[in-house]
Amino acid sequence: MKYEEKMLDSHLLYEGHILKLRKDSVLLPNEHKSTREVVEHPGGVCVVAVTDDGEVLLVRQFRYPFSEELLELPAGKLEYGEDPLECGKRELREEAGACATQYTFLGKFYPTCGYSNEIIYLYLAKGLTLGAQHPDEDEFLDVVRLPLEQAVSMVLKNELPDGKTQAALLKAFLLEKQEHRQH
Repeated sequence: MKYEEKMLDSHLLYEGHILKLRKDSVLLPNEHKSTREVVEHPGGVCVVAVTDDGEVLLVRQFRYPFSEELLELPAGKLEYGEDPLECGKRELREEAGACATQYTFLGKFYPTCGYSNEIIYLYLAKGLTLGAQHPDEDEFLDVVRLPLEQAVSMVLKNELPDGKTQAALLKAFLLEKQEHRQH
């Protein structure tokens, strides 16, 4: 059986600066009707920037929805139609003050697939040149450098609750281990 839902109609409920909310009527695989509420988001990029010394660059910033400071990888929102790699380069430069000579695509991450179409593109960045941060005027963050293994350990201890940070760090760490075994 193919589990596909067919949209019958769609109504825009809200359109903001960052997201849209719509309510869709759908036809289910069993021919019953239902509704789906969907948050439309342009997506984002998350970058695991690893120094030549094996340290990863993280940023500490206040996250309003949770009313707490979180330690996360540099990341940012895509503009509609923007190339994800170019967005990742921009965000790494703005948030961490770093540029890289090598980028490896780590895949796509769907942070909330039950109600949003947001896709976060994950990258590993190496060959770093470190410089000054250039955060947006509404961004207040500090750069934190940690050994990659320590950051992974923090993920396993639930000390880094951000989903994109967890997924990207674990993928980068496993990729690094795999490359070391091959050499």
